[in-house]
Amino acid sequence: MSKLLQEPDAPKDIIMPKDFPGKRNLVKALLNIREPKLTDPILSEEIDCLLQSELIEKQIVDVEKLETIASIFPKNPYIQSEKLVLWQGDITRLNADAIVNAANSQMLGCFQPLHACIDNAIHSAAGPQLRDDCEKIMSIQGELEETGTAKITRAYNLPAHFVLHTVGPIVPQGTGLTSKQRDELAACYTSCLDLASQLEHINSIAFCAISTGVFGFPKTEAAYIAVNTVNQWLAENPNSFEKIIFNVFSTEDYNEYSRVFSV
Repeated sequence: MSKLLQEPDAPKDIIMPKDFPGKRNLVKALLNIREPKLTDPILSEEIDCLLQSELIEKQIVDVEKLETIASIFPKNPYIQSEKLVLWQGDITRLNADAIVNAANSQMLGCFQPLHACIDNAIHSAAGPQLRDDCEKIMSIQGELEETGTAKITRAYNLPAHFVLHTVGPIVPQGTGLTSKQRDELAACYTSCLDLASQLEHINSIAFCAISTGVFGFPKTEAAYIAVNTVNQWLAENPNSFEKIIFNVFSTEDYNEYSRVFSV
């Protein structure tokens, strides 16, 4: 922690917590607000050790052992259900070849300290190298990421090998859902699948519930779009991927997907 506090752009007059949870949250918050930049090798090694030890504590989930939709919902209408999985839990525990991050158009992660969004969770578990990779991509691109597109980076301290970053549509509170927003959400899933299919080592992908958090996309319709888009893509590309996981965090989200598979 002392190395983070000694960096030139670190906040001043920080009150040091006395307990370990407080100190750990401070480290996380400092990394959340830290701009992408070259990290001191010793600091980088210390952060990696911390994140790897925490990964061991929270335990890696083997996606190969997860039950498929065909098994849990045997009467589902989806022809690709042998490849589909619905799993509730922390996406940063999944050892899928790639996991999907719901990013914003800056594509650098969430800079709000300790914010409870999927973008923050993934960056916090992966480590600062992930933001550095994203910054390199965005620097070369020279403009904000468009809604419905995707980029791929390494996953660093995550059990996955890659992270697919996609920008979902924003649905302002109190507004109706438009056909454009529906198409943009479907494009997020298609773009991730198209991009991942170009890497022969990616056989499994875990999707978060894109745009259903602070971006405000209605959860019922988002689940329907997610499942139908992925099912159609797999049907059109039968030799691509062995397992696609729909990852949800809350019971409410799990129930939304369950209703889709129970139609």
